[in-house]
Amino acid sequence: MKLGFIGLGKMGANMVENLLDHGHTVVVYDLSEKAVEEFAGKGALPAVSLEDMAGQLAYPRVFWLMVPSGAPVDATLDTLFPVLEAGDIIIDGGNSNYHDTVRRSRNLSGMGVHFMDVGTSGGMEGARTGACMMVGGEPGVFERLTPVFRDLCVPGGYGYMGESGAGHFAKMVHNGVEYGMMQAMGEGFDILKNSEYPFDHHEVARVWANGSVIRGWLMDLVVRAFERDGKLDYLSGEIADSGEGKWTVETALDHGVSVPVIANALFRRYRSRSKDNFSDKVVAALRHEFGGHGFTPRSK
Repeated sequence: MKLGFIGLGKMGANMVENLLDHGHTVVVYDLSEKAVEEFAGKGALPAVSLEDMAGQLAYPRVFWLMVPSGAPVDATLDTLFPVLEAGDIIIDGGNSNYHDTVRRSRNLSGMGVHFMDVGTSGGMEGARTGACMMVGGEPGVFERLTPVFRDLCVPGGYGYMGESGAGHFAKMVHNGVEYGMMQAMGEGFDILKNSEYPFDHHEVARVWANGSVIRGWLMDLVVRAFERDGKLDYLSGEIADSGEGKWTVETALDHGVSVPVIANALFRRYRSRSKDNFSDKVVAALRHEFGGHGFTPRSK
């Protein structure tokens, strides 16, 4: 399939390489000319503007957006509006708020343009070698795009969630669950650190990652983080957040659903910005390992 890809950041760049590996023709655009030039050298077709990208695609055109949520998505859509035609497809693969997704879909549907929301998980490694995708929008368009989802994801790693907004809603809840899981891991290692036993955190994580009930990719990433530094002294315990946990808690409140674990994990992130704590370091290290998220270096 030939498609346009907008946004060559940490996730977008890896997804484009994945698409190219699977034989798709990808026209790329990014605010960074250097990033576009780099991918032109890897086989992608460079675009100097979104108008240029539109001109290189055959109707009906597919545009995949991988840009930060909020204003950057709206700004990109505003630039695309003049060149869009009925039948075109726009995919938002970022972590947009599902309310924004519903609004954008409604606005574009009046032009006959299909807007699909694709919640994307798996971190940078997943983007490169096989991700997980939760898709919302029109079911017929989902079927048309299945070859792309199939090639970008691990076997069984994509699915149709429902009408517009459902994909981003599912990803929002997914990230809320992620908050809780990482917080539990961080607290467990904090207990180990404060016990009377001189535990080797890397060794404990290695054992837990092999055959235990709590094994999984997050535990594998804990192993990797402790391989780098068993005390995690390269970072502070300050944990950033990109909004999805807050949206999950707000949505739970709107629907009268009790989510004490996710809410506590969110509040703990807020608390982490005022006091150094080992459990917070573990969570910060995990975010860096799977998503390349920045961390605050520990001050000397």
